Parts: sequence; structure tokens; C-alpha cells
Amino acid sequence: MTLKLETIVEEVLQRAGDKPRFIVAIAGPPGAGKSTLAEALCSALIAKGEMAAVLPMDGFHMDNGILEERSLLARKGAPETFDVRGFLDIVSAVRKNDEEVLVPVFDRSREIAIASARAISPETRFILAEGNYLLLNEEPWTRLTDSFDMSVFVGPSVAVLEERLRNRWIGYGLNESQIAAKLFENDLPNGRRVIGSSRPADIHIDIWE
Repeated sequence: MTLKLETIVEEVLQRAGDKPRFIVAIAGPPGAGKSTLAEALCSALIAKGEMAAVLPMDGFHMDNGILEERSLLARKGAPETFDVRGFLDIVSAVRKNDEEVLVPVFDRSREIAIASARAISPETRFILAEGNYLLLNEEPWTRLTDSFDMSVFVGPSVAVLEERLRNRWIGYGLNESQIAAKLFENDLPNGRRVIGSSRPADIHIDIWE
């Protein structure tokens, strides 16, 4: 299904009603366009006079040192390489809406999460949580089941994902063997896992415009 951004915005506003805090999960496989949608949706809501912020799941990557200790560095980005407890704690704090919450953001160019890199104020009505595994129907990710007021799943075909991910890694200067390792040993297996094992979303789209 293809939806226009404006349609998604109107659906979010309608479902939010007069709630002072409304949390939307934007999930899908790597390369699906989740972060682009989250930023576009955030900008569109602000343009309508709302206060909105993006809460990226990528800020909760485990540090490379821990991943090395656990022999998981090559699988960085897989479900088991995230601090799910930390993410849940932040979402719970955001849900309370009683004080400013500082959240981490992932710096892909350095492959590290930057602590307290974004502030979410109590006045921010819409929180757009974005990440691969927000709807994953596997422990410990199922602890997030009741954390969101609305969910959007972005899931283009595997062929589209492969093309987008290849272009991503080309942009970061990886050579062909490095790209192949990223794609076929990590990104695409993770993507198939997300597509096959995620809970149903309120809105499921292939692409948006």
C-alpha cells in the first residue's frame, strides 16, 4: 500500500484526539525508510502547529566493547544487540510526561550512540518512536507491546531494501566485500526477521509519498 504523508498525518491527529501526549511507533526492516518518514511526519505535525519529536531506537545500540565481549560485533543491528531495557525505561519516562527527558541518538558515521543528545519536553505532544524492532513479537521486545498509542509499519520488498541498503553502505565508503557482508550476513536476515515476526500495525505501508 502507498499512502501520502498528509493521509498519515491526518490519521495520527484523528487518533490522538485531545490527548496531551501521543506516542507513535514507526517500525520496519533496515532500509525501509522509517527514519525519513519519522522526520517528515515530525515536520508535518509541527507545520500544523503541534509540538513533535523523534525518539530513535538506534540510540540504544550496545557499545562496541560489549558487543566484542559477546562475539556480536559483526551482528550489530540485530535484535540482540540493543539495550531493550534502556529503551523501555526511556519510553516509560516519556509516557509519564512529567519532566524533560534526555534521549540518546546514534551517530552512524562513528558507529556510536551519543548519550543525552536530544531533549523531549513535557510540552511535546507527539513522540515518534522509530526503529526496526518496535513491533517485534519476540522477547524482550514484546515488553513494548503496550508502550505505543499507534503504530505504523513500513515494509517495502526485499529487493527494494537490498538496493537501498547497498546504496547506504556505498555512501559510507565500504568496498564490495564489506557491503556483501553487511547485506547478506546482517541487514537482510534482520529485515526478513522483522517482516516475518512483527505484530500487526495500525497502518501498514510499502512506501509513502
